[in-house]
Amino acid sequence: MKVSSPIRTRRIGAVVAAAAAVAGIAVGAGPAGAATISPAGVPFTAPGTITVTSPASFGAPVDCSITLSGTVAADGASASITSATTSGASALCNLPQVTGLPWTLTPTSTTSGTVSNVGFTISGQSCGPATLTGSFDNLTNTLSSTNQSLPGNCTINSLSVVPNPAFTLS
Repeated sequence: MKVSSPIRTRRIGAVVAAAAAVAGIAVGAGPAGAATISPAGVPFTAPGTITVTSPASFGAPVDCSITLSGTVAADGASASITSATTSGASALCNLPQVTGLPWTLTPTSTTSGTVSNVGFTISGQSCGPATLTGSFDNLTNTLSSTNQSLPGNCTINSLSVVPNPAFTLS
């Protein structure tokens, strides 16, 4: 994860997940006083990249493209990821089947949060479910996460997506 100054970098429950090497992210709601996402009440897509290791890759990192899709709640208090698709040069990028959708993104503050129930299956091997954490940078509109372990001996080594429309956490 590219770390910027604490002011620029926003920890967000993120990302990702996994879907074979990948899976998803976004931003969600939290308790009173927690961060909110704007624009509220809108659908979003978040294309980017993911690197995953799993038993299907014999523990070797697999680099894939990922696109997450979902909707920010009307009050901006949460977001729901309802789709995560992967593609790429590796045949493994086309195999993951995402599980546990929708994933709930819950900011625990303006600088941190979680994405719950993230999981995927690849070549018969289950990865997850797990609750993941990550970062959001308001200046670059980038959601990212690194070194997120999932049950099943899987790891999301890195995930970076750019929501459209652009998110702002406040």
